[in-house]
Amino acid sequence: MQLLNKFYLFVILSWLFISFGSREPEYVSVRFGICTDVHKDIMHDADERLTSFIGEAKARDLDFIIQMGDFARPYEHNKEFMAIWNSYPGEKYHVIGNHEPDGGFDMSSVVENFGMPSRYYSYDKGGLRFIVLDGNEFNPSPNRPVGYSRYMSGEQLSWMVEELRGAKERVVIFSHQSLENEAGIENREYIRSLLEEENRLAGYNKVIACFSGHHHTDYATEINGIYYIQINSMSYYWAGDNYQVIRYSEEIDQQFPLIKYTIPYERSLYTFVEISNEAISIEGKETKFVGPGPEELGMPTPPENNPIVPRISNRKLLLKP
Repeated sequence: MQLLNKFYLFVILSWLFISFGSREPEYVSVRFGICTDVHKDIMHDADERLTSFIGEAKARDLDFIIQMGDFARPYEHNKEFMAIWNSYPGEKYHVIGNHEPDGGFDMSSVVENFGMPSRYYSYDKGGLRFIVLDGNEFNPSPNRPVGYSRYMSGEQLSWMVEELRGAKERVVIFSHQSLENEAGIENREYIRSLLEEENRLAGYNKVIACFSGHHHTDYATEINGIYYIQINSMSYYWAGDNYQVIRYSEEIDQQFPLIKYTIPYERSLYTFVEISNEAISIEGKETKFVGPGPEELGMPTPPENNPIVPRISNRKLLLKP
């Protein structure tokens, strides 16, 4: 009898070990390509820059690619450019930039041109929920800053909260304008509070990262457990009226007159990201300026956490449980 009891005990302990002791946590690994701010309607070589990204993306094992805005306006002459993007055979997603409606286009035309389900939407991939936001809504406040609209309405944010609550795993946010930078979304502090509240209610870091473009710089920072990651422009930094330089040829300048206001990057900048249970890994890419850079032009020194550089930095951002 004692021998039989020992046998039953062994069987029970073995079952417990197989069922629980050897079970590893579910492993999440999502790989995607990301680019932003190619500005087809400004850069003479935008097609070549996008082709470089798509070619490399095709050669990799990715779950999807995404561009984060200021891509191309819905002109008929931009159809060939869109065809380069659409030649990628896998899943591909769009974020609307502030320059997409330039030229008198409304948002419905932009959404149709990109083949988006709506201005803001979500999708699930590899155990993660990705939420794409539209930062181009109009702030009705009379005290709003001048310039392009960079706001998110209560309607959109109510939808976002529902998407957060419905997510069973971790969440990544994509927006054109930053939710951290002072030149980003006007009501960014309120939006960050919604994200942080969701993490508090979940009892863990449910929202792990917010990716943005728009600012044409290279940085990553953490605020209350959430990473805010700025992906550099594929093409250039906008220098403005006081720093005009013809950097290519007179002919190119005549055809593309806005390039002189920029500091172009010699080669296309984009990156490939892997998100696992442990970290967000961002692949670095570096090039150089075409012509004089910001220091040579005598531009003011930018903040340390918002550098004007021709690169996307290699980063490994560790995730908290």
